[in-house]
Amino acid sequence: MDCAETSSNGDIQWCFSQVKGTLEDDVTEADIISCVEFNHDGDLLATGDKGGRVVIFQRDPISKNSIPRRGEYNVYSTFQSHEPEFDYLKSLEIEEKINKIRWLKRKNPAHFLLSTNDKTIKLWKVSERDKRVEGYNTKEENGSIRDPACITSLRVPSIKPMELMVEASPRRIFANAHTYHINSISVNSDQETYLSADDLRINLWHLEITDQSFNIVDIKPTNMEELTEVITAAEFHPAECNVLVYSSSKGTIRLCDMRSAALCDQHSKLFEEQEDPTNRSFFSEIISSISDVKLSHSGRYMISRDYLSVKVWDLQMETKPIECYPVHEYLRSKLCSLYENDCIFDKFECCWSGNDSAIMTGSYNNFFRVFDRTTKRDLTLEAARDIAKPKTLLKPRKVSTGGKRKKDEISVDCLDFNKKILHTAWHPSENVVAVAATNNLFLFQDKL
Repeated sequence: MDCAETSSNGDIQWCFSQVKGTLEDDVTEADIISCVEFNHDGDLLATGDKGGRVVIFQRDPISKNSIPRRGEYNVYSTFQSHEPEFDYLKSLEIEEKINKIRWLKRKNPAHFLLSTNDKTIKLWKVSERDKRVEGYNTKEENGSIRDPACITSLRVPSIKPMELMVEASPRRIFANAHTYHINSISVNSDQETYLSADDLRINLWHLEITDQSFNIVDIKPTNMEELTEVITAAEFHPAECNVLVYSSSKGTIRLCDMRSAALCDQHSKLFEEQEDPTNRSFFSEIISSISDVKLSHSGRYMISRDYLSVKVWDLQMETKPIECYPVHEYLRSKLCSLYENDCIFDKFECCWSGNDSAIMTGSYNNFFRVFDRTTKRDLTLEAARDIAKPKTLLKPRKVSTGGKRKKDEISVDCLDFNKKILHTAWHPSENVVAVAATNNLFLFQDKL
């Protein structure tokens, strides 16, 4: 955080960097961004969309090394990761929408990432080619096979430079292991295994083995009528390869240790905040469902996002969160209409800054929220086209909840619930953030 120019009260000042995506008002469903993920050094940024495509952006080398540096990215590779399928046994259409993307740590010049839709996980290799071989003995330059009778002399093939090509190829396909929709994938710190979670089960995979996985959590009741909760998100610990956490629709987070048992149905820790009975309402259970859980880079804390707030938990303390940040408390009075238009079931994600000192999550009206854990200040910012000039400072937005509205405030009744920021990502080492607003990807950075 200290590298940013701060305002007089110590907050980061955010400014617009870039926006990717078309300007049209009639957005096709397929173009809506469904996940955003930086790789481990932040030089690549991947987005997945509802049409099954993955677009990878690469940090512009000039912007990275310029003074002051800029957070600018260019399209690096685009490929179709998933196609729509049909499950004939269940007469179900399987959407091509990309639910999650997770990068593997880089071990060689190529990059590897996992992408998943509701049923199938794929491991992709993204590599560069800037040389080609010329002068084959057995085939022509166009690839056709030469007549052996015409080959009178042996040639030594030579390697010639060519225009840079970025190729994405599927290396592994992990299928047929989930009955329900996959909501999470998480690569283990050993970089050899990963987990995939659906509503009722979590499976453990080895990256080299596609035809078998181990079921490590199973909360499916014998009688499905007794079902009271589902798994909503799951993640491995960033450093301890035996520890994972998963959240539920009942507002609990369970921490499991794979050393204690192969089947982690018995959790090691249960993180749960007791509800204040005076706040109880018809919507209590729905809004307490956790839509995302993320462990901090240090591995000491985790954040959980429910409908109205973000909570910070210390892994050493199960009874209650150590910090709680209201995201849009002004919506508490609107829960009835949010229930009627299904918005109450929106699944907002959350993310940590690179040094764990700040948290970011989305809201409605294309607002996103940044909470500074040190100063306890919070910001409401807007991903809007009308500020789309580089270095334009973002003005903090305020929502008025009643009474007289101030000049720079927006009334809670004027919020657009069709514009929602569900997916955000924070660069692992700099104050550069990526925010998905419908079919557009906004990039913001600290003002230097």
